[in-house]
Amino acid sequence: MKSDSVSSGWSALLALQRATHSTLQVLVAELVGLDLTPSEINALANLADGHARTVSELGAAVGSRPTTLTSVLDRLVRRGLITRGTRQGDRRVVLIALTETGRTTAAAIVQAVTDLEHRALGRLSAEEIAGLRAGLQALTEVRS
Repeated sequence: MKSDSVSSGWSALLALQRATHSTLQVLVAELVGLDLTPSEINALANLADGHARTVSELGAAVGSRPTTLTSVLDRLVRRGLITRGTRQGDRRVVLIALTETGRTTAAAIVQAVTDLEHRALGRLSAEEIAGLRAGLQALTEVRS
């Protein structure tokens, strides 16, 4: 079902921005002992599966340009949470991977994200969750 959300006084984009801000603030508060910014939390959460990624791949996963991501990665390297390495056979490719400490930190972040999702979305039906996923996917795929 298609609707004109903006003319009805409700904007999906503004609601998404509010939800993003709210959930990131909750995560930062719940993970205060880790002393991480929302951008650092996002990067580590996206590396939590243990697979190394290029800066471009990680940038796409976190929704950031690689150049913007560089300062986040610099801070995470200084804290010993990630490493920058090269791809075997192509030293021009920079791979980002979690350190042992980074894996532990990322696991704590994933647990906090999972807990928050259960609290926030636990009352929604499977159909409502599917609709939310479809809407978020559509917004993610928008290109200028």
